[in-house]
Amino acid sequence: MPHTETPGTEGAPAIRLRWWTELPLILLVYACYSAGRLVVRGDVTDAVDHGLAILRIEQALHLNAEHPLNRLFTREPWLGVPADFWYASLHYLVTPAILVWLFRSHAVRYRAARTWLMTSTFIGLIGFTLLPTCPPRLLDASHGFVDTMAQYSSYGWWAGEASAPRGLGGLTNQYAAMPSLHVGWALWCGVILWQIGGPQTARSAKAAQAARTAAVVYPLVTVVVVMGTANHYFLDAVAGAAVMGAGLLLAPVVTRCTDRVRARLLPRPVASSVPGSPIVSAGCQTAAGEHFPRQRPRQRQFEPRFAPETEPGGAPPSDRGEGTQAAPAPAR
Repeated sequence: MPHTETPGTEGAPAIRLRWWTELPLILLVYACYSAGRLVVRGDVTDAVDHGLAILRIEQALHLNAEHPLNRLFTREPWLGVPADFWYASLHYLVTPAILVWLFRSHAVRYRAARTWLMTSTFIGLIGFTLLPTCPPRLLDASHGFVDTMAQYSSYGWWAGEASAPRGLGGLTNQYAAMPSLHVGWALWCGVILWQIGGPQTARSAKAAQAARTAAVVYPLVTVVVVMGTANHYFLDAVAGAAVMGAGLLLAPVVTRCTDRVRARLLPRPVASSVPGSPIVSAGCQTAAGEHFPRQRPRQRQFEPRFAPETEPGGAPPSDRGEGTQAAPAPAR
C-alpha cells in the first residue's frame, strides 16, 4: 500500500512527539482559550445588540430554529436535562479523549490534527474579541427564550451562570457566543472519527460503522443542543464550522512555520561526507604503513624486477623484499 501523507505536511522533518511536551502545549492553548474568554468581556450593550442583530437576520432568512427547540427542551425535562449535561460535559471530555487516542494509536496523524484544532481555537478567540455576542438565554424574557441551564441547575453541578460550576460563574465570559466552539470542536471530532474509523484502518466492520455513526451524530446533536439550551444561535454554529474550515486551511502554514523555527533553534546533527557511511575514525588519521595494535601487518606482494643489475643466470638479486625465500642451491 503506498504511503500517504497528510496534506500540508509533505517534506516536514520527522519529529518524535513526547507526551511530556504535548501535554503542556495543550494546557497552554486551553489556558489561553479560557483566559481569552475571561479577559475580553466586551461591553454588555454591544453584546446584546450583536445578539439581537443575529436573531433578526435569522428571522429574515427563516433560520430561527432556536425558539421551537428551546420550548421543547423547557417543556420536556427528559430532553432538557440530558441536553444540559451534553453541553456542560462533552465539550471538555470528548475532544481531549480523541487527542489522546490519536497520540497513542495514530501518531502519524496526530500532529496535523492537533495543529488544526489549536489554530481554529485561536481564530475563535479573535471572534470573541471582535464580536462579543449575547447568547439567547441572556436576552430579555420578552424575546421568548428560557435558560435551561438555570431551569435544571438542581440536576447538575452548574449554576445559572452558563456551564460553570456553582460559585464560579463570574470566572467565565458569558458573552463569547460567536463563534460556537462547542460546534467547532464537535465538528473536528467528527472529521477525525470519520477519517480514522474508515474500513481501511478500523479493526472490524462493526468498529468502522460505529466510528462513522459517531462522526455524524456527535456534531449534529451538538448543534441541536446548543440551540435548544439557548446558549447559541444557529449562525453561531455556522460560524463555528467556518472557523474550523479556516483553521484547516491555515494549519499547514502553521506547521511549516513551526518547523522553520525549530530548525533554527535546535542544532542539526553533523552528517558524514559519504551518504550512508559512518565515520569510525572520529577525526583520527594514521600514517602510511602504520597499523593498529594487535593488527597483523599486511604482507607485501612480490613483484619480479628485471633491472640491469640482475645476477648472472637470471637469478634474482640478493637483496630481496620481505616475505620471499632464497632459491635452493643446486646439488653438487
